Amino acid sequence: MSQNFIECDRDTAYLMPPSLREWLPQDELAWFVLDAVAQMDLSKFYSKYRADGRGRSAYDPGMMVSLLLYAYSNGVLSSRKVERACRVDVAFRIITANRAPDYSTVCRFRAENEEELQRLFTQILRLCAKAGLVKVGVVALDGTKMRAAAALAANRTHDKLKAEVERIFKEAAATDAAEDKLYGPDKRGDELPEELRSRDSRIKRLKEAKARLEQEAAQEAAEQAAKIGKRRAKEKATGKPAMGRPPKAPSEGPDENARANVTDPESRVMTTAAGQHIQGYNAQIAVTKDQIIVAAEVTQRASDQKLLNPMVAKVKEELLKAGIKQKIRTALADAGYWSHINMSNADPKGPELLIATAKEREQRKALGKQRSPRGRIPSGLSPTELMERKLRTARGQTLYKLRAKTVEPVFGQIKSGRGCEGFLRRRLHAVVSEWSLYCSTHNLLKLWRSGKAKFRRAIQQPALAYA
Repeated sequence: MSQNFIECDRDTAYLMPPSLREWLPQDELAWFVLDAVAQMDLSKFYSKYRADGRGRSAYDPGMMVSLLLYAYSNGVLSSRKVERACRVDVAFRIITANRAPDYSTVCRFRAENEEELQRLFTQILRLCAKAGLVKVGVVALDGTKMRAAAALAANRTHDKLKAEVERIFKEAAATDAAEDKLYGPDKRGDELPEELRSRDSRIKRLKEAKARLEQEAAQEAAEQAAKIGKRRAKEKATGKPAMGRPPKAPSEGPDENARANVTDPESRVMTTAAGQHIQGYNAQIAVTKDQIIVAAEVTQRASDQKLLNPMVAKVKEELLKAGIKQKIRTALADAGYWSHINMSNADPKGPELLIATAKEREQRKALGKQRSPRGRIPSGLSPTELMERKLRTARGQTLYKLRAKTVEPVFGQIKSGRGCEGFLRRRLHAVVSEWSLYCSTHNLLKLWRSGKAKFRRAIQQPALAYA
């Protein structure tokens, strides 16, 4: 008696359902992304194409936006992997209407629409607000170090950059002299050898890296000179020598230990929370209690200290652009954002700031030993003492605990959950756009999983021919 198995004959000819809508259940993410994109204003994308029907047809920008959002939602970041998914993955084939854009088309669309893709963050935030997911009474800020598309080994000192540029130019001059001798000074001969032709972009990056070190050295020298001038003016006014060690004279050139990266000159050496050194950027977010990202930014600063007030201002700006009238009542941040200058420069109209004054472990240890303060606030407390007292209150402890439950899991969901652990593109403007896509798709996934979005089924736009 034979086993009763379901037949598995791969040589049988089948036809897939003639309608794309039968390929996947209607509650799948692919359909949700298409419906969400249908609610967005994509006029900035369409305005870049000709509307007179001339020239070679291009892929519909609405489809390309849907493709990128769906790909980033699933952690498919490489343009080559996106191309492959368009051929082998049913959901991707639904997104592209059974087309398969090649990787260069995907890469070019992403590069040519950086600002437009960045603006999608606001539109998706607006959709989240309409679904009732954005409650900004309490907002938590934090940053994470993201790997750049560059290696630590690609860092060079100013002297090495200068020597490498000179070496490449000498090689080019030697090649020119050899060709003049072989073909004559008035004859072109063959093309420049590939090994030198391919160095054009490298020379450009080397020069940029060298210029960056020189610019930073000049800026530091100017700041140091201003410090010395301020000190001398004070001594002249008081007639007494100023307290403390006098500042060193400004250096004439870049520090011999200063380095710049020749692969991505705009990236910086960063130290992760685990103490590991990486070549990368500092990615910032502000998150609500429901883990909706309300502001996203990327900076070259390794420290978070000077980013507190700019990020609070960024949250207000994003809420305004998204049409959200709620105001932030409390902003939470870890010790990396603490400084007296931040408190003195904070907006007096709010929000209230709750910032740890010591590292997390020390903070918990201190809170465990001390009781919650009661009664009137003593006079004469320093900004640090005032903040520590506020954090020791029952209300302060309850609010500050929300920080670890809101913003930190979001980084885990983006970096570990979807594999978005670094940037694939180079230069600050490119990684800002890429980080915006990471954060936009995070919010899009939150909206989909909430089940609160009520979209009308997308109506197909009439096909247009674009040049």
